[in-house]
Amino acid sequence: MSTPISAIGISTDASFPVRRSVGNVGGFTLLELLVVVTIIGLLAGSVVLSARYVNPEREIEREVLRLRSLIDLVREEAIMQSREFAVLFAESGYRFYVYDHLEQRWVEPPGDRLLASHSLPEPIRVDMRIEGRDLVLEPTLELASRGRNRADDGDDTPQPHLILFSSGEMTAFEASFYRDLAGGRVILEGDLDGSFEVSKEGFDDR
Repeated sequence: MSTPISAIGISTDASFPVRRSVGNVGGFTLLELLVVVTIIGLLAGSVVLSARYVNPEREIEREVLRLRSLIDLVREEAIMQSREFAVLFAESGYRFYVYDHLEQRWVEPPGDRLLASHSLPEPIRVDMRIEGRDLVLEPTLELASRGRNRADDGDDTPQPHLILFSSGEMTAFEASFYRDLAGGRVILEGDLDGSFEVSKEGFDDR
């Protein structure tokens, strides 16, 4: 039985009745349609305006929390299923894999949208360190999933960076999330025993 390795060689829906007025079966009037269109336009504008003024630090923190929560969840699944899971990173996002011992390769977890490809909201990016080593990530998950972070040996199968072992241990890592290289960062560090630490660099204290 082959042992999975990483990219760097590390072994209520409620229904409500709808009542229609008998005297009003002809559809919407032009005025009603105009009101609806106006409301939709105002709502869309408010969303755009609020998005422009989102605190950059909070936006990055949400992405760090999402990754940490998913890793915690998948670690539990790895232990209960006695299977190895893993995470493949790109500068613009990440996705999860599970090791198929029959095919002896990493495959996408079937039917789980939470573990599918996740693209970071623009312009957030992530840098990775695995066991103290800086990684050069592909810019997109499409490129990363082709195995381009391996030597040119003709093998284009995905080679994830972070492994979540069935023993409960995981690859030690550091994921640094940022909006621009000269700005602040939120750093998620994971240790071999599955513990986490979150720190910040370059943000003004508020």
